[in-house]
Amino acid sequence: MASRCTRLVALTAVAAAAGTSLATPANAVANGNPVPEGRYRFAVKLTMTGIPKPGGTYYDSACSAALLSPRWIVTAGHCFHDPRRDPVSGPVPYETTATIGRADLSRRGGHVVHVVSVRQGPSGDIAMAKLDRPVYDVVPLRVAERPPAVGDVLRITGWGKLVATDPAPAGHLRTGQLKVSALAAGTVGVKGYRPAPGTSACEYDSGAPYFTETGRNARFPVLVSVESTGPSCPHDQEEATTRVDPLHDWIRGTLLT
Repeated sequence: MASRCTRLVALTAVAAAAGTSLATPANAVANGNPVPEGRYRFAVKLTMTGIPKPGGTYYDSACSAALLSPRWIVTAGHCFHDPRRDPVSGPVPYETTATIGRADLSRRGGHVVHVVSVRQGPSGDIAMAKLDRPVYDVVPLRVAERPPAVGDVLRITGWGKLVATDPAPAGHLRTGQLKVSALAAGTVGVKGYRPAPGTSACEYDSGAPYFTETGRNARFPVLVSVESTGPSCPHDQEEATTRVDPLHDWIRGTLLT
């Protein structure tokens, strides 16, 4: 099982100071579909630059996330770490921006805001990150208070790759559906469902939301879990995701700060 957050561009300290651009964007969510502009506006693209390595060099990376309130987003805990790749809380450890409310990076609209601080979850691979200014015109995801059931259909939205060999994360938000295949104390196992059995998260989808949108949740989707780790994509195997219902009180408490 591999982390969904990988190095995007390796930089020396000199190159970082000079400014190094990211590679050309690719697509996201292996065997998924492009999201029409205006749908799933709570989906967040995180762009990290100047991440330090132990040897004094730097690299850029990216993650996916979701808006839970005007000032807070949720993502994978491993997206924010020190040079040893240990997850950290406190002031954001490197320059991080959040693109919210936009499905295509080549278009205008939505918001690009800075992430200023991060709080690692009390358990599991999950973190909450605070924005430097609120986003009021995007309806946030609600958070599940109860676990899903095996067989439930969840939707993912993510900014990752289309295949593991792509050079860079998405330029367009993509989505797909997966079924809950297993439940554990802090995780939800999911397997691809639609558009294909091989619909799966990919690198840079770390932190992507899995949510319900059926029945009474069709209009107001409910977050069930966030992407953490899984096999090389695309694949039809089980993907490990972090449950949010056991962390509901911690999440709600964080949103109030």
